[in-house]
Amino acid sequence: MSRSKIRLGVNVDHVATLRNARGVDYPDPVEAALAAERAGASAITVHLREDRRHIQDGDLLRIRGAIKIHLNQEMAPTTEMLEIALEVRPHEVCLVPERRAELTTEGGLDAAGLGDRLAPIIARLGAARIGVSLFVDPEPHQIEAAARLGADFVELHTGTYATLADADLIEWQSGARPALGAAARAEQAKLRAAIRLARSLKLAPNAGHGLNYRNVAPIAALPGLVWLHIGHAIVARAVSVGMRRAVGEMIALVGASRAGGAANAGLAARATARKISGARPR
Repeated sequence: MSRSKIRLGVNVDHVATLRNARGVDYPDPVEAALAAERAGASAITVHLREDRRHIQDGDLLRIRGAIKIHLNQEMAPTTEMLEIALEVRPHEVCLVPERRAELTTEGGLDAAGLGDRLAPIIARLGAARIGVSLFVDPEPHQIEAAARLGADFVELHTGTYATLADADLIEWQSGARPALGAAARAEQAKLRAAIRLARSLKLAPNAGHGLNYRNVAPIAALPGLVWLHIGHAIVARAVSVGMRRAVGEMIALVGASRAGGAANAGLAARATARKISGARPR
């Protein structure tokens, strides 16, 4: 399976979260998007939520006009969001589930159970030549449903893997060699199988959710992925070092993991984590 260069999409939602916390006009997610572009990001991802808790309509429009790279708009499968997407014309729309009470997206879209609702939305986006991705759990019936519905991509939900891996890799703080536990390895294997299935069904597989500088390497090493979409970790790192450096570090980590393959992903991740933290290699 292909081990071609993986592309990074940077989600700038939480730049808007920080701005909205004080009701001011800074920091500007457009400036963050442009900084990510200059640092080598291949796409900017924004999630215009129904409750407008971070990104606002005006942010989406300004980012669309400012960047020259790929724009990925995450959105709930609603009539309101569909009309906004058709006006903005992002390069790609990723349909995601939303619940007002959640802090962040908590799982994949039920593509298998929502076919009647999703099919006309996908058709209208496709007619407008907007690529369509479905954010789904790495389950065969969900990926097969995405293919039946005519999606172009699936974005595989990595949140379960990320939670498990973070718990395992906390030993990095002490300099111990990182290793994934059995549950995290099993989730990684599910993602590997999901990538293979997606490609066999002519879907381009992407991945994202909960990925950070500590846990991304074993996912970036999986062959066949096209995009990784990462936001919170990069924005959090940017608070300390700036967006350009934060994006550059993630690109370097993903690239090293991709080149080395799964066997060397842990070593690549450890080396990059030490570089980021300023620790000397042992």
